[in-house]
Amino acid sequence: MTTNTVLSKNLETFSLIWLDAVVNDSIENIETQQRLRKFINHLKTFQNADDCIQYIQSQPKDRFVLIISGRLGRDIVPRIHNLRQVYSIYVYCLDKERNERWAKSYAKIKGVINQLHDLETQIRTNHENRCQTNINEPLPITFFITHNENNKDINENFIYSKLLIEYLLHIIPISTDEKELISLCKDEYKGNENELQILREFENDYSSDRALWWFTRETFVYRLINKAFRIQNLELLLIFRFFIRDIQRLIEQNKCTNALYVYRSYLMSMDEMDLFRNSIDEFLSINGFFITNIHRQQTINYLLNSDLTHDLEKVLFEIYADPQTDSHKPFCNITPFSFFTGEDQILFTLGSIFRLVSIHQQDIENHRIWIIRMKLTTESHKRLKPYFEPMKTQYNTGQMNLLSFGKILRKMQKFDDAEKFYRRLLKELPHDHINIADCHYNLGLVADEKGDYESSLEWHQQAIIIKKQVLKTNDPSLACSYNSIGNTYQKKGDYKRALEYYNKALLVWKKAFGENHPDIAMCLNNMGCIYENEKKYSQALECHQKALAIKNQHLPNDHVNLSATHNNLATVYGCTGQLDSALQHFHSSLKIKYKCLPSNHQDIALSLKNIGLIYEMKGDFLQAKMNYEKAATIRRHVLSSTHPDVVRIEQDIKRVSSKLK
Repeated sequence: MTTNTVLSKNLETFSLIWLDAVVNDSIENIETQQRLRKFINHLKTFQNADDCIQYIQSQPKDRFVLIISGRLGRDIVPRIHNLRQVYSIYVYCLDKERNERWAKSYAKIKGVINQLHDLETQIRTNHENRCQTNINEPLPITFFITHNENNKDINENFIYSKLLIEYLLHIIPISTDEKELISLCKDEYKGNENELQILREFENDYSSDRALWWFTRETFVYRLINKAFRIQNLELLLIFRFFIRDIQRLIEQNKCTNALYVYRSYLMSMDEMDLFRNSIDEFLSINGFFITNIHRQQTINYLLNSDLTHDLEKVLFEIYADPQTDSHKPFCNITPFSFFTGEDQILFTLGSIFRLVSIHQQDIENHRIWIIRMKLTTESHKRLKPYFEPMKTQYNTGQMNLLSFGKILRKMQKFDDAEKFYRRLLKELPHDHINIADCHYNLGLVADEKGDYESSLEWHQQAIIIKKQVLKTNDPSLACSYNSIGNTYQKKGDYKRALEYYNKALLVWKKAFGENHPDIAMCLNNMGCIYENEKKYSQALECHQKALAIKNQHLPNDHVNLSATHNNLATVYGCTGQLDSALQHFHSSLKIKYKCLPSNHQDIALSLKNIGLIYEMKGDFLQAKMNYEKAATIRRHVLSSTHPDVVRIEQDIKRVSSKLK
C-alpha cells in the first residue's frame, strides 16, 4: 500500500465545490479558494455543470458545501437540491436581486452574495457553527436484525465492523504509524498553512495522555478518524492504530462506575429514519468513538438553533447506559480531558452496542423532534449470543494476532481489502520477520480467490522459498503451501501438476502427523475431486472414503465438514450408477446442513435438488418432485423469480411432473 492509495479520495467528510464557468479565471477567485481551504480543506472547482453533478452523485457518503454562479444555479440547484450529500448552497452572482427571487424556494441556499469577502465570511461562520454541534456529521452505525432472516447483508456488515474494531483495539500498533500519519497529512494539506501549522503542533507535542484533547479539538485528527470509521477506510484506520489505542486506554482508566442518561442531537434523513423505525427492539453498533452530552436541554438547544431542510428530521437520542452491562465496553466522562469547555461529555468505546427501545415525535418549543430511546447492551444479550458465540469460534477472536484480520477479510470475501492488508504488512515488517512468509502465503490465497492464478502461484512459490530457508523439510507449513498450489493448479485445469503438489503435501503431513490427521483428510478430499473430474471414479471413491474415515475420528457427527465429504461421495456414487449409496450420503449431508445452517440456506436447496435428481434417475418421480419443490421453496424465498437457479428448479419440477402423468 502506498500513501497515494489512501489519498485517492477526500479524507474528510465536508468539502467545498465551486461551480462557475470562470471560477479559475481571476487572481481574486484563486486567492479566495486558498482562504476557504483554511476551514474546509478539500476544494474542487468545476466549469462544466454535468461534470459537477456527476461528481456529487458519485460521493453519496460525503457532505458538500456548494458555491455556484447565478446563471448555472437556476438550472443545477433543482437537480441536486434533494441529494443528502448536498449540505448547503451559496449563490455567487452579480445580479443579487434577480437571483434571490428563484433562490428563496430552496432551503439549502444559505445566501445569495455578490462580494467575495461576504461569501468567504458567511461560509466560515456557518462552518464554525456546524463544528460546534456536529449534528450533521454522519454517524457510523450498523444494525443487527434478529427477527427476520432476510437481513444477511445488514447483519454481515455489523459483524465485519465488530471484527475490525476488535482487531484495532487489540493489536499493538507499528512504531512507524504516527510518522506515516504525519507524512500522509502533509500531502493531504499541502498548501493549507493553517492545517499544516496544526500538524506541526501535533508532530511536536502529541503524547498518549493527550489523545482525548486532540480528539475533541476541531482539527484534522477528529475529521479524518471519524470519516475513516464511517466509510471503513481500512488503510487509514490501520495508520490510526496508535491513536485509537491511546483513546481506549484513557477510557478504560477513567471509566464511569454509575449508570446515567446521556443525549445526542442529530439531523437524520428520511431513509435513515425508516431504517430506525423498522428496527425497534433490535440492535445497533456505533462504530466510532461516540460523544454524548449529560445535559438534555443543552443538547435540545443545538437542535432548536439548527437550520433544517425539508429532507431532514431533527432527532434527539436519549440513551441509558449502565457500566455493569458490559465491562468490556466502558464509557467515561471526558470533560477533564477535552479541548472544549462548557459541556459535560460522555465518550463510549468503539463498537458499543445499543438496543433500540422506542421512537416517537414530541413537540418541544414549537419544534417537532423525534425522540429515539436506546439502551446500552452487550453481544452477550440473550438474542445476540446465539449469533456471536459461533462467530468467536469461526474467527478465533479470542486469539487475535498480527495476521488475524487478513484471514477475517478473506473469510468474509473482502479480497481487495485483504490484499491491501497483507501488502501493508509486507511494507511494515522487517525482512526477516517471522510473518513475512505467511504474508506471501496469504497473498497467494487472496490472488487465487480473485481468479489471478499466475499471481497466486508466484506468491506461493515465494512463500516456499522463504519457508525452506528457516523450516525443516517436514514442517506442516510447507504442506499448506503445497496444498494451496495444488488447489490453484486444479482451478487452472492442470490436474497433473495439481496431483503432484497434493502428493507433496500428503507426504509432509504424514511425516509430521501420521496417517489420521484432519489436514490429510482435506488433501485426500482435494485429490478425490481431481480423480472425479478425470472420471477415475474408483480412485475418487477411495480418497473420499479415507477422508470420511479420518474426519469421523476428529469431528462431531453434525460438523459441517462431514457434510461436504458425504456430498462428494454421493456425487461419485451417482456418477457410477450406485444410486442407493448416492441417496444415503446425500441424506447424511442434508441432515447435517439442517442442523448447521439456516432453514432457507442455498446449500440446503442444492442438497434437496441433488436428492430429487437421484430419485428421478431411480424412476421414483413422486419423491423427485417432492424434493425439487422443497428446493424451489427455498430458492423462491431468497432469490428473484428470474434467477437462473429458480428457473432451473422450476424446469426440473415441470419435467418430472410430466413423467407422473
